[in-house]
Amino acid sequence: MSFTVDRLYQLLPAIYRIRDIEQGDGIKGGPLRELLGVIAEEVSVIEGNLTQLYDDQFIETCAEWVVPYLGDLLGVRSLQATITATISQRAFVANTLAYRRRKGTALMLEQLARDITGWDARVVEFFHVLAMTQSMHHLRPTNIATPNLRQWEPLEWLNTPFDRIPRTVDVRRIASRRGRHNIPNIGIFLWRLRAYPLTSSPAAVFQADALRYTFSPLGNNTQLFTHPMNEGDFTELAGPLDVPMPIGRRVLDRYLNESYYGKDRSLFLQIDGYDLPAVGQHPSDALNICNLSDLVDALGNIIGWAHMPSAGEKIALDPVLGRLAFPPDRAPASVRVTYYSGFSMDLGGGEYDRTSTFDPELQTMALQLVPQPNATIQDALTALNGSGMVQILDSGRYQETPTIKVAANQRIELRAANGARPLLLLNNTLRISGDENTEVILNGLLISGGTLHVSGKLQRVTLRHCTLVPGLMLDNLGEPQQPGAASLIVQADPEYPITILIDHCITGPMRMPADGVKLTVKDSIINAPPLRELRDMTLDKASMQHGVALASDAAGSVPGPASTLERVTVFGKVSVQEMVLASNCLFTEQVTCERRQAGCVRFSYVPAGSQTPRRYRCQPDLAVQQAVADALRADPFLSQAEQNHIADSVRARLKPSFTQEIYGQPAFAQMDWHTPAEILTGADDGAEMGAFHDVFQTQREVNLVSHLDEFLKFGMEAGLTYIT
Repeated sequence: MSFTVDRLYQLLPAIYRIRDIEQGDGIKGGPLRELLGVIAEEVSVIEGNLTQLYDDQFIETCAEWVVPYLGDLLGVRSLQATITATISQRAFVANTLAYRRRKGTALMLEQLARDITGWDARVVEFFHVLAMTQSMHHLRPTNIATPNLRQWEPLEWLNTPFDRIPRTVDVRRIASRRGRHNIPNIGIFLWRLRAYPLTSSPAAVFQADALRYTFSPLGNNTQLFTHPMNEGDFTELAGPLDVPMPIGRRVLDRYLNESYYGKDRSLFLQIDGYDLPAVGQHPSDALNICNLSDLVDALGNIIGWAHMPSAGEKIALDPVLGRLAFPPDRAPASVRVTYYSGFSMDLGGGEYDRTSTFDPELQTMALQLVPQPNATIQDALTALNGSGMVQILDSGRYQETPTIKVAANQRIELRAANGARPLLLLNNTLRISGDENTEVILNGLLISGGTLHVSGKLQRVTLRHCTLVPGLMLDNLGEPQQPGAASLIVQADPEYPITILIDHCITGPMRMPADGVKLTVKDSIINAPPLRELRDMTLDKASMQHGVALASDAAGSVPGPASTLERVTVFGKVSVQEMVLASNCLFTEQVTCERRQAGCVRFSYVPAGSQTPRRYRCQPDLAVQQAVADALRADPFLSQAEQNHIADSVRARLKPSFTQEIYGQPAFAQMDWHTPAEILTGADDGAEMGAFHDVFQTQREVNLVSHLDEFLKFGMEAGLTYIT
């Protein structure tokens, strides 16, 4: 029952209502009705509380904070905490009884891994794929010692979780991530990367060739990923279609029609406004899956793509490189693609949920939509007349250079609609300016081709879930075309200080003066690509130096503004006037702060030679101190030279190791498992340092490992392997 004002008012005797109306406005009521309005509000709060108390008795409907308490009733051991947006414990607690009923089965272990970590998983019992001497009474024809080289599919899945080719025994322990094939070994394979969609996006024309296109709107090669299918009740072990797996050429060619192609599947094409294939045709009737890698002549020069189709042939598609090639008689006017790419988390813009980042105050302001009724972003900004919001409704490409100018005491937000990721391809510098007490917000955009230039009397500029392509543009190999160019330049007037906020973004180098600017960066990646000549000269890629990521000038000789960095990965040098706070950050190059009496750097990785304010539990300093202290306890007469040697050896060992360091690659900025534990668990809450802190990779792994012993069969041993 809901006690509204009208309901309570009608419960009063009529004489009281008549007198109250006479004392009020003569229509609805007076002081008595207002009093009942206050009472009704409190009653609704109590009603809501009672409803939630009832819901909290069930794991499906309870509040998130109640989940551990319901778990205690079932004897569920505590899990290391993560944020709800990353992974919830609800599924693990809800399925605990089902786990115990099916204890030890591969299917149950796979569901356990998915529920605890939130990652897609595949469980393999390695005793099934051991080559062995067989009894004539129990033949196992699939477990022969030598594979059949005439069968392509088993070879395609070689050394993957779907590998069924028998192996000889491996006596190394699987928990060490070295051994695999043995009788007691259970392999748990995890996919850390997620498949992110890009829907109806214009394919990029490759080098002005009307016959060649790339799936990536930036024009670089991109690996296509499988859109995982929901397993529902976990009736069978995960297959290649159930995990975000990179799509291979042979697999796509074999299963194009029934598994991979379609509007709700991993891949879909629209040519000149029409769906491909035509009605009554199969996708294989219009598409030829092949290798479209670069064709090189005898001198090593690239002269085109391999296997370009001839007139009358099918359209060629390469899922490994993300390329399309059309026959000469079918040059299209427009090509739109729907596909999935891999990445670690919701960062830098994408078709994921961003509604929590939308400012409710802007909902009441003027709104202009793109592409309808405004064909361009500049048309929409002009219609706003200096105040309001522009929302882009699709994931299209907008090749223009708009100018954003805010009227005094007003705000402008340029954002992608929830579930869209448009590309703003600049022809020149995008200039942002405004009068006093103004703000500009960019949300959910992919910006390439030019620099963002901020000037004027703006009070605040906010970038949320945006990508400012490092190096401005990418070539087909994903290399930045202008690695030294800044993605963001701020020209500030000290009399009108400006605050720059960057949240969940990927940016290139930033150039800002020390006076008149305050910079805050959260959960982001700042990438200053190494100069091309240095990259070509460096044989050891691990020692390759990046450019200047944050400073006032390109050389890094003039410090940048007072900065606050939280959970940020920085590829490149940093030179700032003051580091107000650096928390849970990962710096790959030296950090120089002009003022070191104020500020703090905590729980961060800071390379040797950096000049920062006081550090608290930072690496490698903390590990060096502990190693030297342990050595001195063992030998109090250790010389200074020996102490220095110990410190140098710790610094040489304790360095971050990344899966990929080039923007545009699926595992960009992701730390691999070779990274020392001091960095992977070095944040203030035990998570990893850097932009992917909120992935809580370490906590997910620890939570899973701590519960495996409870559900494994006696004598069995499990080992975790990260596929991506």
